[in-house]
Amino acid sequence: MAKEIVAMILAGGRGSRLYALTQKTAKPAVSFGGKYRIVDFPLSNCVNSNIDTVGIATQYQPQKLNEYIGNGQPWDLDRQNGGVHVLSPYEAMGSKEWYKGTANAIYQNINFIEKYNPEYVVVLSGDHIYKMNYANMIDFHEKNNADCTIAVLEVPWEEASRFGILATDENNKIYEFAEKPAEPKSNKASMGVYVFSWDKLRKYLIEDESNPDSANDFGKNIIPMMLEAGERMFAFPFAGYWKDVGTIDSLWEANLDIINPNVDLDLSDPSWKIYSKTPASPPHYIGKNAKVENSSVSEGCEIDGEVDYSVVSSNVTIEADADVRYSVIMPGAVIKKGAKVYYSIIAENAVIEENAKIGEIPELLNKPEDWGIAVIGAGATIKSGTHIEPGRMINSNEEVSE
Repeated sequence: MAKEIVAMILAGGRGSRLYALTQKTAKPAVSFGGKYRIVDFPLSNCVNSNIDTVGIATQYQPQKLNEYIGNGQPWDLDRQNGGVHVLSPYEAMGSKEWYKGTANAIYQNINFIEKYNPEYVVVLSGDHIYKMNYANMIDFHEKNNADCTIAVLEVPWEEASRFGILATDENNKIYEFAEKPAEPKSNKASMGVYVFSWDKLRKYLIEDESNPDSANDFGKNIIPMMLEAGERMFAFPFAGYWKDVGTIDSLWEANLDIINPNVDLDLSDPSWKIYSKTPASPPHYIGKNAKVENSSVSEGCEIDGEVDYSVVSSNVTIEADADVRYSVIMPGAVIKKGAKVYYSIIAENAVIEENAKIGEIPELLNKPEDWGIAVIGAGATIKSGTHIEPGRMINSNEEVSE
């Protein structure tokens, strides 16, 4: 049965800049905000925008993502017609062809898209935290009779060279695109959210695939090709919270943004819910010795220590005399008696043993340039009394002692 709109979420990257957190997990399946995973945001945006057919193109460590998505029921995407599908690279003639770039990931899934004969294809990045009504963007695309519409966010001029930058006329028609320009002509940055008319996108994907010199990438190849050919391309202005969580620093910042009253990221908004697959856990327990301030604490936690300005995920244990500040504690982690965790990310099921110390408060360092977010990988154990310096990254399942 035909669908007017198919959404494709690009989730194939290795997430190498999040290394300790993505050694065994695809980046979109990384825990976020206490009870979510990163992929919940584009998926919830799709459902809230009445898009019910979604493909997730993944290739790196897809098992946890597959398990998490399941039949799509938490997002109301368990549909007989449409629904959510995790799409691994295509296998042909006994060999597996990895996705070569973002455009190739869509090219390899042309048959999946064609099955629904859509008018429009929405292409989304799988590692951004934001709330957005794609239906408004599709309306904008239709009204402008566009071939491609790109969501843009105005960024500070001094940061513009870090993004793909679009130059537009007074009607938001794009006349120039530059990938990370040294001297940007605009501060309108591409958010990695695209609406394409499918017949046009299909044509350019096939053309791009036939070019052996192409990087098969939307920003480097498809968008410049379409512009050069004179296709109708428009920028859709977005105003609101948006963050690329592809680095340790940005992931840490985005997590703490949910408890910052000055940041426009309201996850309790009933009109735009972020859905997730949450564990069946009992209510959290705050013990008599506990002191919890300015923090988010999820279900199943047992807290008897001190927690300040931190995000504590489900089923975390923080024992008496432990001190957790400005940190992100992912599901199932254990912080034992007397341990100190400062400005850190502690991944799933990691154990910080008694009197260990992770990270540091920046103001207490002699050399501020030595500071960074400490990261403890999933299932790692930091033995009693061990100090993990700021900025250090401990691999998954590693055991570290003094």
